[in-house]
Amino acid sequence: MIKRYGWIGMAVLLFVLVYRQAQPAADVENTVVTEEEQVEVMAEGEVSSEEIVVDVKGEVLRPGVYSMKGGARVDDVIAKAGGMTKEADPHSVNLAQVLQDEMVVLVTEAAAEGEDTSQSSSMDTGRIRVNQASMEEIQTLNGIGPSKAESIIKYREEHGPFGSVEELLDVPGIGEKTLDQLKEYIAVP
Repeated sequence: MIKRYGWIGMAVLLFVLVYRQAQPAADVENTVVTEEEQVEVMAEGEVSSEEIVVDVKGEVLRPGVYSMKGGARVDDVIAKAGGMTKEADPHSVNLAQVLQDEMVVLVTEAAAEGEDTSQSSSMDTGRIRVNQASMEEIQTLNGIGPSKAESIIKYREEHGPFGSVEELLDVPGIGEKTLDQLKEYIAVP
């Protein structure tokens, strides 16, 4: 009886040893698959572990240029810059927006009591900053109604902030004529 169970025990031990030796090779294969999956995700532009550089200006405690990991949010870089000052307008930036390389994050000063805040995303020149403007502000532009304003905001949310005025041509419903009418009234920082 001992011989019988002894052989079974030896077979189980041999199986465990063979399995343990084969397992590191399986880990290497899984690592390769994982790296390939990461490359695919990075190629799609969804998630990136690369370092990006962002310029933080305005009402933050330590304005400057900051290096961040890809996929970080505006809230993360503002925290790294020491947070907003007491005078900052927290509504002047989209804290949930994903950062992009060479992006400028401008935290503006809150309007004093009694000031008109309806044009909070317009610059001193009176231009509408399409990367920060609300739907209502975009609709104040000549030739832009609710559907085009919604398309601009949807494009901005899906593709990130506009890099140039000409990029508005990629928005459905915006053509050359519309862009020519808008150029002097909009700004892309």
